[in-house]
Amino acid sequence: MSALRTRVRPALAALLPLTLCFGLAACATPGADADTDDTTDWGSVGHDELVELAEEEGEVVVYAFTSRIAAVEESFEAEYPGIDVVASDISSSELITRLASEHAAGTSTADVAYVSDAPVVVTELLADGVLVPYLPARLADVLPEEYREPLVANRLSTKVLMYNEEAHPDGSPVSNLWQLTDPSWAGKVVLVDPNVRGDYLDLATELSLRADEMAAAYADQFGEELVLDDGVPDAGLQFLKDLYDNEAVLVDDTDTVNAAVGAVGQDDPPVGFTSYSDRRDNEDEGWALQVASGVAPSNGIVFPAYLGATENAANPAAARLLIDYMMGDDTETGGAGFDPFYVAGDYPTRSDVTPPADALPLEELGAWEIDAETSAEHRGDVADFLLTIQ
Repeated sequence: MSALRTRVRPALAALLPLTLCFGLAACATPGADADTDDTTDWGSVGHDELVELAEEEGEVVVYAFTSRIAAVEESFEAEYPGIDVVASDISSSELITRLASEHAAGTSTADVAYVSDAPVVVTELLADGVLVPYLPARLADVLPEEYREPLVANRLSTKVLMYNEEAHPDGSPVSNLWQLTDPSWAGKVVLVDPNVRGDYLDLATELSLRADEMAAAYADQFGEELVLDDGVPDAGLQFLKDLYDNEAVLVDDTDTVNAAVGAVGQDDPPVGFTSYSDRRDNEDEGWALQVASGVAPSNGIVFPAYLGATENAANPAAARLLIDYMMGDDTETGGAGFDPFYVAGDYPTRSDVTPPADALPLEELGAWEIDAETSAEHRGDVADFLLTIQ
């Protein structure tokens, strides 16, 4: 634990845009036409015609918030050998900044974005016309309406409390979030700084939006009503203040969280907020990550992973074909296009895809599902508050 920082200075948040907007010229795709005027009614284009048009283009550029895009690249190119996938694995925060900057500058950009951080996607990328929706017609009967708009979502991802199951074979050592503010957990809660990563800011925002539930959980834990500190607006933000005051360990990326929490051979490991699906790497990385279920009032959040085409995609047909592919086929596991995401901790949005057998059912997970627009209205205030307590 000594290698981890216990605070990320506020100045880091101010420097972040400079870090994210590096080398726009380097992001350009050779030969791409940033002034593409695409008026095609893609909803009326059949699959065979879409494949033909995509093969004529011969390439599709995708920005994705997950390293698993490499597996998609491999399987897509095997299915459509005439189309080269050019994939960039970057965080959603960086992805959003890069897309917005390239769009504003009129430079070449990706054809497809695979992105989380739903509040920013809705209020910025969609509102500003950076991304446009594409719903494959074949999904009309199997994709619930809430995952068709504003963009299609192929899965729900998570930021939830995780623990080390080697050290705690009988289950989670935490049953109420407020336990993490007790001195016994001082310096033993790890998370990415919410002012560095959008999905963690969404988690912080949801804690504030669920203030009544947080207050009730406090009373259950301590047997008395919560009294807010001066200048703290609600119970969710009081929890975060108390957590920070209890020497929460703030880091820059989820891999650091995973290693700190999950590394085997620890007698007294920390817990941390990370992605439930990251336990897929337990064997390869030497981790013992497990999700903390049954935590009051919740163990974290679930949120959509969106797929959208860029407004002026240089390869608009290939963009739609890749989106269609990543939404999975009609088999019960979603086939090759969905295979990288068919793991415990990722929840398929298609009603005809059966969740992995070793996954905790979504209704038992106990995580809050965020509302993008509501979160967008509040997260700026939450970010400002967090800067005051660091």
